[in-house]
Amino acid sequence: QVQLAESGGGLVQAGGSLRLSCAASGSIFSINTMGWYRQGPGKQRELVAGITSGGSTNYADSVKGRFSISRDNAKNTVYLQMNSLKPEDTAVYFCSVLVFTTTPLRPLEVWGQGTLVTVSS
Repeated sequence: QVQLAESGGGLVQAGGSLRLSCAASGSIFSINTMGWYRQGPGKQRELVAGITSGGSTNYADSVKGRFSISRDNAKNTVYLQMNSLKPEDTAVYFCSVLVFTTTPLRPLEVWGQGTLVTVSS
């Protein structure tokens, strides 16, 4: 019922920046939380940043001060601005949203397919 469209991944040199976007579409009544996860080589998936419907944000310690999450409720879109990228940021980044569908009215957690971010040294 709900789809996520992720974009913005790619190859960037260390110290560079990328902005990821994730747009939700479908039978959406409202969106609660939105977030970005990542899974690096040989690592477990981890929460990078999250944002609530009220705008409260949370970041992994490893990205604090470098990454910024934001949302555009009119577009049902969440963004992840990534600055001062490091090689260790290399991972597949996944968007995740907690939505409430319209028919029926129920909560659903939806995941994107992931977008690859590669940071070269």
